[in-house]
Formats: sequence, C-alpha cells, structure tokens
Amino acid sequence: MFYREAGQFKTSYAADQAIFPIVQDRIFVLLVLLAAYIIPPVFLGSYWFNAILIPFLIFSMAALGLNLLVGYCGQLSLGTGGFMAVGAYASYKLTTVIFPDLGMIFIFLLSGLVSAAVGVVFGLPSLRIKGFYLAVATLAAQFFLQWLFNKVPWFYNYNSNGTIESPPRSLFGTIMEPGGMLEALSFLNPLVTSPRATPVTKYLFALTLVVVFALIAKNLVRGRVGRAWMAIRDMDIAAELIGIRPMQTKLLAFAISSFYCGIAGAMLLNLYLNSAETLAFGINISFEVLFMVIIGGLASILGSFLGTAFIVLTPIFLTNALPAIGLPLDTAGQKHVELMMFGGLMIFFLIVEPHGFARLWQIAKEKLRLWPFPY
Repeated sequence: MFYREAGQFKTSYAADQAIFPIVQDRIFVLLVLLAAYIIPPVFLGSYWFNAILIPFLIFSMAALGLNLLVGYCGQLSLGTGGFMAVGAYASYKLTTVIFPDLGMIFIFLLSGLVSAAVGVVFGLPSLRIKGFYLAVATLAAQFFLQWLFNKVPWFYNYNSNGTIESPPRSLFGTIMEPGGMLEALSFLNPLVTSPRATPVTKYLFALTLVVVFALIAKNLVRGRVGRAWMAIRDMDIAAELIGIRPMQTKLLAFAISSFYCGIAGAMLLNLYLNSAETLAFGINISFEVLFMVIIGGLASILGSFLGTAFIVLTPIFLTNALPAIGLPLDTAGQKHVELMMFGGLMIFFLIVEPHGFARLWQIAKEKLRLWPFPY
C-alpha cells in the first residue's frame, strides 16, 4: 500500500508506528539532542544554566504534564502550581525524614507518585463537571494545597522560617565527602542537588529527565490511552457509547499530569531554587504554565517546549532590550513595561496563530517538504 504525506512516500502503514515517522524529523530531533548535551556544557557559563536553561527544562516538564490533561484530555486545570508544590514538599520530606539516603532519581519518581495520588483526589470533580466549573474546582485545589503547606508545620519539619531546603544528594544516594575516594569517582555518581552541585550537572540531570519523560508522553498520546483521552475531549458522551470509560480515563489523565507536575516541582526545588516557601508555587505559576501550553499549542508535545521557550525567554529579552534602546526607566517602571509588552506579544501571537507555535512549525515543515514535489 502506497500513500503520501507532505510530499514523501511511504510503503506501508507500519511507518506510522514510529514516534517520528518522517526521516527529517528523526534527524532533526537527534541533532537537537546532541546539541543540547554537547554545546551548553562546553561553551556556556553559569548564568545560562541558572537563569535560562534549567528553568526552561523545569517548566517544560510542567507544561508537558498540563498539556496531557488540557490539550489531549480536554480537562481545564488551574492547579498546576499546587501539584508542583506537592512534588516539592514530597521530595523535601523524602530526602530529610523518610529516605535520607535514597538517590535523587528515586526521590523524583516517588515525589511524582505522591503528586499523582493528590491529582486523582482533586480530579474526582471532573466526573461531574467540566469546562469553567472544573477550572474553578482545580483553582480551589491550588489555594487549598498552598494553605495546607503553609499552615501545617510538619511539611516543613517545623522550621522557624517556614522554608524547605534541598539537602546535598547525589544521583544514586551516596553523598560524596570532599577529598575522599568517592569524590574522585564523582563522575560515576555526581552530586545533583543543593548549591554544592555544579550548574552543568544539574542541567544534564534535568535535561535527561525531560527527554525521557517527553518520549514517554509522545508514546502515550499515540497509543490507546491517548486516543481515549482525545475521544473524551472531543465528545465524552460519544466516547462512552463506544466503550471508553470516562471515570478511569479522566482520573488517569489527572494522575499522569500531576505526576509530571510533581516531578517539575521537585526539580524546581532541588535543581533551581535550593530553598523555597509556599509563595514559590503560587497561582502565578499555574497561569504561566497554562499560557505556555496555549501559546505553544494544545495537544502538541513540541508545543509544550515552544511555549515554555517563549514564556521563559521573552522577559529576559525585554529586560536587555529596554536599556539597549535607551529608555530611562527605574526598576519598577521597567518591570511594568516588560509586563505590558509581554502581554501584547501574547495577544499578537494568539491572533496570528490561535493554535500556537506548534502549528506554525507544522506549516513550515509542510511547505519545505512540498517544495520539491509541487504536485
């Protein structure tokens, strides 16, 4: 069976089972991954890692999780910051009290599982309500979780200042002592959390996590689970008539989405902030991640990365652009201008392409592929 997609011929439908069915896509993704692993550690300094790359990877993980829920399953959520807080506080309790010698890989996975369990609980209203009402319900979850972590001292180990801190922890759990044999073999089990860890190590660890879970999400949405989510999103009554169970499907979407957001929260605490309060996971985080998904493109794994890049890089660009053009503004005025320009750019891009940057990328790829085959 021969059929054609965007100017290229396929010999069987088996090609659609690949994650990247087009050869150029596989080559492009491979080149991007090689560049991400090689170029920043060799050529970039600490500012790039601490201010740009690590935050980009953290919020990309959160945007991936929210896109699975909102873009693919159609369940609007405004509780992303709360679920990230669950992951952060879970990682803090796991590293300081429950499993003080466990490696950070397992800590992050367990933190994601705790957040997934909480996400299922707050996903129960989705069985009865949807749309704007579901958004309000998840917004209540955001405020409740933030209040809970702020008012119950057990979550922050009864610290007088109410903050949680990331203790030094290596990849597989063994803490390396300065000058010891383990430090000489630190490349086998590097320190990845706390200010003692190098920015390059944190970046590579975060990059590996994001790459692995992005591939898992890509496979997930292309399989039976993803098709069930999209059926619920398009018309839940028709999906139920063809045998899809709405309760299990929606709760699974909330669980997996919260799992990703929980890992993102653990990354935010342990790889970026090093210490945090509940304000670090406020409602503004929930809105920012939602904007990343909308601007990047709903129901698009690539869109999650494109939207995150826009949200993370635009304020930095505006911060440097305003002094460059000679605007005599103080810090507060400069911040206000940044917010105004940032909001204007968001509205502009949504008007130009409401389906996000992912759609613009898709159009560009189609035109490039069709160019040698105009017919």
